[in-house]
Amino acid sequence: MSDEIKPKLIPLTMWNEFHLWPSIGGLRHLVSHAKKKKFDHVVIRAGGRVLIDEAAFFEWTKSNQQSRSS
Repeated sequence: MSDEIKPKLIPLTMWNEFHLWPSIGGLRHLVSHAKKKKFDHVVIRAGGRVLIDEAAFFEWTKSNQQSRSS
């Protein structure tokens, strides 16, 4: 077995079943402006589905919050 940790990928449409924030509409906005918002490493497109890498999302949130407060 590998000690590698697999990322938890959540389909965009099911995000609110796991987390209250952001809304599906807010996530769609981030996905549609992914390059501009530096959110593209959080989004994974597979077989016509849009998946969100949960760990990458929270890392992005943390780094985005720090840049605003500075």
